[in-house]
Amino acid sequence: MRPPGSQREWRRASCARWRHEAEDVLTSANTQHLLSAAGVVATADGPILRVRLDRPDKHNAQTPSMWAALAALGDDLPEGIRVVILSGAGQSFSAGLDRRMFVEGLPGEASLVGLAEKPASEVEDIIAGYQRAFTWWRERPVVTIAAVQGHAIGAGFQLALACDLMIVEATASLSMKEIQLGLVPDLAGTLPLVRAVGYQRALELCLTGRAISGDEAAAIGLAITAVPEGQAAAAADDLAAGITAAAPNATTAVLGLIRGAHGRDLAEQTAAERAAQYGRITELAALMQR
Repeated sequence: MRPPGSQREWRRASCARWRHEAEDVLTSANTQHLLSAAGVVATADGPILRVRLDRPDKHNAQTPSMWAALAALGDDLPEGIRVVILSGAGQSFSAGLDRRMFVEGLPGEASLVGLAEKPASEVEDIIAGYQRAFTWWRERPVVTIAAVQGHAIGAGFQLALACDLMIVEATASLSMKEIQLGLVPDLAGTLPLVRAVGYQRALELCLTGRAISGDEAAAIGLAITAVPEGQAAAAADDLAAGITAAAPNATTAVLGLIRGAHGRDLAEQTAAERAAQYGRITELAALMQR
């Protein structure tokens, strides 16, 4: 029987079995520098890595330097991390692209007008580099969780969509605003959006730029739950604790099965299940024989 106390307390106690202290959060000093310069904070708490967009005065507006830092983090995850929680400091998760990029640009970075002066192939390469900040969240053998409060607009919405799981506050506002600027969503958000809510709803959201509340996001399957205002971070912590309470290799095996299911037919998926289960059985048998 579970000991007395709340479910949150029990999960946090389970997570504590893997808790460790480390002087260096990241394995690369260069990654730490990129994160700090771009306004991103990453801290490890045992098997959980918390990544926070930390430009609250700008509503965590995104820049190419932030994307470079996030991409570097994806290539340089600390050893032993099993769950990554992504959040934003202040009132908003992320209000999208830093508006200065549209005309004048940021120091050392091209504006959108400046991109128009480059050859198509070069611009596509530049955008591909930006997209790396958004694609690794479902490619690494870790579970990624977005904890969304306030606004998640455009690039902010796409960054939340990049994660395996999304928790939203009921009062949050999520929108794919690119169409209202004469642009398209180009930061790897369209595929997870279609997979989460289906073709018609995804098309409607992208064609209109309509904002949806956290409650609607949960109702249409975009988020796994909508929580009261101010509780997204705690809910993400609870979820992470529940995930890390399970056997690490079993978690990784399930993650691979579910992530890959969209690209497999029934025969391929059941074969993947059999192979994964054989791996689990042999590992458990070896543990029992010790």
